Amino acid sequence: MRGVILAAGQGQRLRPDTDHLPKTLLPVTATETILDTIVRGLVEVGVADLAITVGHAAEKIREHAPVLEDRYGARVAIVDNDKPHWNNAYSLWTARGHFADGAILVNGDTVHPTSVERSLLAAAEDDPRLLLALDDHKTLTEEAMKVRTGPGGVELIHKAQPVESAAGEYIGVSLIPAAVAEDLVKALEATFERDTTLYYEDAYQLLAEAGRIGTVSTGPVAWTEVDDHADWALAKAILKDL
Repeated sequence: MRGVILAAGQGQRLRPDTDHLPKTLLPVTATETILDTIVRGLVEVGVADLAITVGHAAEKIREHAPVLEDRYGARVAIVDNDKPHWNNAYSLWTARGHFADGAILVNGDTVHPTSVERSLLAAAEDDPRLLLALDDHKTLTEEAMKVRTGPGGVELIHKAQPVESAAGEYIGVSLIPAAVAEDLVKALEATFERDTTLYYEDAYQLLAEAGRIGTVSTGPVAWTEVDDHADWALAKAILKDL
């Protein structure tokens, strides 16, 4: 099992702090960046072979990779995304060779406890589907990546759906089993070829329609996706309590 971290985005809502820095390298403690917390968490659950997709300010992550390896005992491969101005469906596709045998996927701007990865790995022992970490406890907002579920698993994963019909929010961490990897690659290709602004969750939707995606509850944990400065402040507050 590998870890794949998507960190190629431009972080436009965090400018000027991200003018020359990937948002995954924003500091969230005295010693760690967002990326550090993700790598540390993956290594703690036994996933030390990592691939990080890079695009915007890629050289900063490339420079930090040896630090991650020395500090946490990770093995880091850098995957160049030559189209960081496209959305992350393409970014995940660039890492297709790294999730072919199964992987935990983590968005590079997500701060969360390691219990999320542990729950995904435990569930995957009995469930062959691609599994989404789902926060089914928090109050949903219109901006949330909402997930609707049914008897066969995930029916819809999209921000633009009614809050009242959603089971929870996908937090940006998922487990891709080897048996689903090839179909995911095809779904990603179909997605970014249709529209370069689409998310990898739009490719997930294609798999959901075929009954290939399930969910795993995160439980009532504190987490955040760091999209703006308020999120960044929240991430720092969360990590004080982890």
